[in-house]
Amino acid sequence: MTHFDIYGIGAALVDTEIETTDRQLQDWGIEKGVMTLVDEARQTELMAAMGQHLLGAARASGGSAANTIIGASYLGATCAYACRVADDDNGHFYLRDMRDAGVQTRHAAKPLLPQGVSGKCLVMITPDAERTMNTFLGASEKLCTEDIDTEALKNARYLYIEGYLVTSETGKPAAIYARQAAEKAGVKTAISLSDPAMVKFFRAGLSDMIGNKVDLLFCNLEEALGFTETNTIAEATQALKHYARAFAITLGADGALLFDGEKEIKVAGYPAKAIDTNGAGDMFAGAFLFGLSQSWSFEKAGHLANKAAAQVVSQYGPRLSAAQYRALV
Repeated sequence: MTHFDIYGIGAALVDTEIETTDRQLQDWGIEKGVMTLVDEARQTELMAAMGQHLLGAARASGGSAANTIIGASYLGATCAYACRVADDDNGHFYLRDMRDAGVQTRHAAKPLLPQGVSGKCLVMITPDAERTMNTFLGASEKLCTEDIDTEALKNARYLYIEGYLVTSETGKPAAIYARQAAEKAGVKTAISLSDPAMVKFFRAGLSDMIGNKVDLLFCNLEEALGFTETNTIAEATQALKHYARAFAITLGADGALLFDGEKEIKVAGYPAKAIDTNGAGDMFAGAFLFGLSQSWSFEKAGHLANKAAAQVVSQYGPRLSAAQYRALV
């Protein structure tokens, strides 16, 4: 049985990036800076309206946890991913992309995919580098416990869960099932709060996914304040200790504040000219988990994570090239 450094669970989405402006977001009735779930008709309408703004790297496999797992894999971690795609062009593209990244999925052993439409995410980038997402979950919405390879999970060092699963009637129970299986097997548990909108509208559900306490929690400052219902980072860090044994709060250009279970560690950021913040938090988590899988200290892992995040925001797309990943370590 293969042993994995990280077993991830989350959405499988094919990303399309588009350059836009604040005015256009307003005209299209889109809330800036958050992920909004839409139906396929709405997404098709937006694609038609924005077609001329498509970026060069128009299509890539994504989903928050997938970005994290792919990053960790390219850095050198052994990774597996639980997800759901449909038997369509995007679904097959997605699985090929994951295989090329060295990430194992159950689909190699179960080649028959369900009928339907694979998930798609429209990522809109404004001139200030902020990312706004409109997501049609498609097949991903039906992610469930059957998609989890429990044996592979039991043979991992870390389980990584994306907070976006809280919106799915089957995905949330699957995340809880995976966490409980990991806890029973002695596998460390990690979760990302994912998005300010998830914290704002699904706080109770996120608490259900966290359970008594996870081993590691990832969030940015806005998510930390919203989830803990506090007003300062000092208050948030104290409150987060009730939910996680350790955590990482990303602070953008200011780096990150880490808690390793004993002490708080401030890790400085790396200079970068940000043009696209899509995937920055995902990249941070992937690099950080890679470091921990190599038995690095939180501080050393945090430096790599900040360096990786700075690299990814300086270009379009949530991923780096294979050569860029290698150069980081």
